[in-house]
Amino acid sequence: MRERPECGWREATERALYGPGGFYRRPEGPAGHFRTSVHASPLFAAAVARLLCRVDVALGRPEGLDFVDLGAGHGELIEGVLAALPGEVAARTRAYAVEVTDRPEGLDGRIAWRDEVPEQVTGLLFANEWLDNVPVDVAGTDRAGVPRLVLVAPDGTERLGEPVTGAEAAWLARWWPLAAEGGLRAEIGLPRDRAWAAAVGRMERGLAVAVDYTHTLATRPPYGTLTGFRAGRETAPVPDGTCDITAHVALDACAAAGSAHGTPRLLTQREALRALDVTGARPPLTLATTDPAAYVRALAGAGAAAELTAPGGLGDFGWLLQPAGLPEPPL
Repeated sequence: MRERPECGWREATERALYGPGGFYRRPEGPAGHFRTSVHASPLFAAAVARLLCRVDVALGRPEGLDFVDLGAGHGELIEGVLAALPGEVAARTRAYAVEVTDRPEGLDGRIAWRDEVPEQVTGLLFANEWLDNVPVDVAGTDRAGVPRLVLVAPDGTERLGEPVTGAEAAWLARWWPLAAEGGLRAEIGLPRDRAWAAAVGRMERGLAVAVDYTHTLATRPPYGTLTGFRAGRETAPVPDGTCDITAHVALDACAAAGSAHGTPRLLTQREALRALDVTGARPPLTLATTDPAAYVRALAGAGAAAELTAPGGLGDFGWLLQPAGLPEPPL
């Protein structure tokens, strides 16, 4: 990518991920660089399909049931969900994959490929690891403890710029207050709040779900979480288009931003998937005697479920459930 002067992390990340030649426009896609719950096991797509069925029931089984996969990658999740749905539900489902890249070759013809959420959604909107790639600016405190915008050069070199002001300063004060000491950092999550509120605003009736790395007001890390990923390994974040650039999401702030549409609920992935019948329980040993092949299959499924719900791993992801036109999330 052509050398450019330093700028804030939000502008640099936007260009590095989504600009010409950017990371998310590379042919291998995200799956070539990091492992998500979608890639870990088909059990994840099956659980999302069960959630869609519960939303369907809560909506009274409408003639048209929408499933929107926001940040669809190469369509792995949405194809898995369609494959796992009962035939009657699949026949009524209108499937939308929302992604900035071109439609992958060979994608299921039932899936509409779009660059934005449909204007009116009745059903389930599911954003798996989408918000963490909504670019944000980074603030750092100077020696006097004043939060300043962190500027970054194309090679990843940083320096402190002007003090953070306006809506960004108000967001920091409310959602990520920094102590009056030097060397602290925070990611300013305001663009994510706005992006989530805009997505939820497209919900006519149903449920919107965001799944992501997260922290809460009581557990904000003092030095931020901005990092990079390349070829399956964590690396320094360099905004040159060769690596993913990501930061954990303040899902509690996003929840507040979308709360006008209904009362949000925050869960861990472990809690959410267990409520969707993904438990990781080992099959009974007696099955090994009566049906060895079934025992092996059940044991493999238990291992995959354990990975999806593991403490310290995928099980610690946050799930933000935002109902629209429903009294509560059908979970």
